Amino acid sequence: MHFVTGGAFNGKKAWVKDNYACAKWISFYDGDKLPKTLEDSSSQRIVFEGVERWTKESLEKMTIDEARAHLRNCLDQWLEWENAKANRNMIIIGADIMKGIVPMQKEERDWRDLTGWFYQDLASRSKRVDVIWYGINQTIKMGE
Repeated sequence: MHFVTGGAFNGKKAWVKDNYACAKWISFYDGDKLPKTLEDSSSQRIVFEGVERWTKESLEKMTIDEARAHLRNCLDQWLEWENAKANRNMIIIGADIMKGIVPMQKEERDWRDLTGWFYQDLASRSKRVDVIWYGINQTIKMGE
């Protein structure tokens, strides 16, 4: 699994497209829903784009603790899919929403917290993590 993050409109999508050809894209920004299973996918490479928006969507349907458990379950399923066959690869793109002023509204703070926790889970379980700023990547984790 490869987690790619960075600020909004900083070139994450373009960088991933340049580095991962022939991937199936599942994008919140294009209206795609988070799939319940990946077993139907014939692609060996899947890109999830906009996971920060899926965390917000989860919070609209459940408590923060339920959403955290749900997202961890999704992560487990993604890794299970990736590890089931040797050539499979999962790329997760999420905008960094943790910088700046802490929101006053509880719902916005909960979204920021949940997204931060989920990104920590993604980073710890990913083989590679890159931060993209202005189209330039910085690899902060490689290998394992």
